[in-house]
Amino acid sequence: MTNRQHGERLDQATVIRTALELLDAKGLDAVSTRAVADRLGVRINTVQWHVKTKARMLELMADAVTGETPLTDLPSAPDERVRELARRYRRTLLAHRDGASLVVGTYPAEPHTLRFADTLVGALLDSGREEQTVAWTTWAIIYFTLGLTQEEQAADQRPLGDLLARAVSEDTHPALHRIAGHLAPGSFDDRFAFGVSAILAGNSG
Repeated sequence: MTNRQHGERLDQATVIRTALELLDAKGLDAVSTRAVADRLGVRINTVQWHVKTKARMLELMADAVTGETPLTDLPSAPDERVRELARRYRRTLLAHRDGASLVVGTYPAEPHTLRFADTLVGALLDSGREEQTVAWTTWAIIYFTLGLTQEEQAADQRPLGDLLARAVSEDTHPALHRIAGHLAPGSFDDRFAFGVSAILAGNSG
């Protein structure tokens, strides 16, 4: 059970905080309104009063996670600001078990998510890129960050490099065999930096 004190008033923030504790303890598959209610020691309809549905609860959880990304003390140079925002976002996702998978499945137009997106878009606009390029570059960076972080968080269970090494050989899949060694779990930091730089280079102002 969570550390909520007996008699303490239950509110939406407490529900979401408890849901994130459950996420970190047991993973995304274990998160449900019933499981959160059990953790709080209340009835499921009490939790649903504050979050309505599981889908809505996941949206609020995703927004809360995004809200942990610091938006102060950013570099002044626009592209460096973008890189730093992407790095901070990735670190925030990695700080929660299945953090990327949680956010991928939601589309929260909520305060923290909108504030992060506005800061990222502002940095790209400051670089002199056209508005359409900014919009598409924003999506490219966010989707890339989420996708690579999902792979990174699943690497302990299914490391891609090891899977490729077992599944391909020089005779059967020569191209994949040549690159398999570059997809080891330890390469995530470098792959992330490379990917963000490649996106920015391909969409320069």
